[in-house]
Amino acid sequence: MTRRLLLSYLALTLLVLLCLEIPLGFIYSRGELERVINAAKDEAESVSAYASLSITAGTAAQDLPTRANHCAARIGGMVLIVNQSGELLATSHPVPDADSGTLATRPGIAAALQGNSTADVRTSTIGGVEYIAISAPVTHGVEKQGAVRITVPTRMVAERVQHVWLLLILGGLAVLAAVAVVGFAIARWTGRPIRELEIATYQLADTGAVRPVAITKGPPEVRSLAATFNRTAARLEHLLASQRAFAGEASHQLKTPLAALRLRLENLESDIALHARGSLTAAMTETDRLARMVEGLLAMARLDESAAERERVDVDGVCVERHRAWAPLFEQHGVALARAGDYAGQVLAVPGAVEQILDNLLSNALRVSPPGSTVFIDLRRPAAQERRFPHAFPHHRAGHGRVELHVMDEGPGMTEEQRRRAFDRFWRAPDAPKGGTGLGLALVQRLAHAGGGEAVLRPAPSGGLDAVVHLPCAPNPNRAGTPPSEHRPPRPLEATR
Repeated sequence: MTRRLLLSYLALTLLVLLCLEIPLGFIYSRGELERVINAAKDEAESVSAYASLSITAGTAAQDLPTRANHCAARIGGMVLIVNQSGELLATSHPVPDADSGTLATRPGIAAALQGNSTADVRTSTIGGVEYIAISAPVTHGVEKQGAVRITVPTRMVAERVQHVWLLLILGGLAVLAAVAVVGFAIARWTGRPIRELEIATYQLADTGAVRPVAITKGPPEVRSLAATFNRTAARLEHLLASQRAFAGEASHQLKTPLAALRLRLENLESDIALHARGSLTAAMTETDRLARMVEGLLAMARLDESAAERERVDVDGVCVERHRAWAPLFEQHGVALARAGDYAGQVLAVPGAVEQILDNLLSNALRVSPPGSTVFIDLRRPAAQERRFPHAFPHHRAGHGRVELHVMDEGPGMTEEQRRRAFDRFWRAPDAPKGGTGLGLALVQRLAHAGGGEAVLRPAPSGGLDAVVHLPCAPNPNRAGTPPSEHRPPRPLEATR
């Protein structure tokens, strides 16, 4: 922000300087040229009057050369005086013999010999040097006696104009330097509280930590914004703390009564008639479902409270461990649990998130899988496909690979509308098996988001459901002796019936 403010100050100052100095330079150049021309006209009229007196007195041969040399030395130019016939009377500089007979035909001298009262101003080149030529008639009353021609080199005007342009440029640079120093100080003074506000906003968004921003620095608008941010952050912290406290305390307070209720229902089993035991079993089932719902709410509350930093997780090792833990339960229900896929390496996730994600997805898959079917745990690294077909992965930035964790079942699946709503809290499909809480997939999505990933549901090739969790790869996942994922052979299929 400091750089942008400083550039805006300098750009505005430069625009003002250009709008002022360029016209000023041109006006001075024009004024300097007019000043030189007027001075030359005055000299021409003065020499003309002196020449008229000398010609009338008959002393032109003695007086005019001295006058011409004196005038030429004063103005730094050339002075030429001719009579009415065009013959040379006096000159401050030698005139070639070839040109002496053509003096009367020169445009400026010819006009002056005709007695024109207006001086003829011309710019000509003599010996490679540009001159301003001014001619004036020499008259005595109505008698035409000759002409005077004065030439002044334009080098003098050009040097003065260049000097003025140089002063304007140096003055403009000095002004820009002063504005840069002052503008940098103002930009830092203005931008410092905004940078502090930006840092506090990032901390609030990433960690949930609220750090009050100083409201005594910067312009009034920035101080007002900082005060508003502090109030908003404090209110948000209070609301989040209240929400987490309510969820956590409610879950903790409900666990003990639920356990006691479950124990009392079990103790009633021996005293309930046979025809009423179905209702007792249903009550115990609902109690178990309520307990699982409380556990899910408690897990979500713990996730909100911890706001843990992401860490490296060996997703291959987690899949192997959870496959080993869940295989006996799947075998009891007559469902095969298979594991396959690419070598995935390390991903970034909050502590324990991958384990909870797999547990929830495997629990849902087991609940909907018919006996004799297979549930697959599949790890994929689409990095090679992303490099070959980048247009197919627009959401993946170069250099930031993803690991896809798939849990596919062969159950009834879901419609597109059901897949969109499956991650809502407490939502359950109309034909879902009894006992679910509607919190499992919501917790999976929260855990994936906490690690910078995403969870989606897709139709499985076998007609069931494919739950896909995208997890970001850890930086520099390959170590010495570990081949890249695209060069490692796929893991063989492991199945347990």
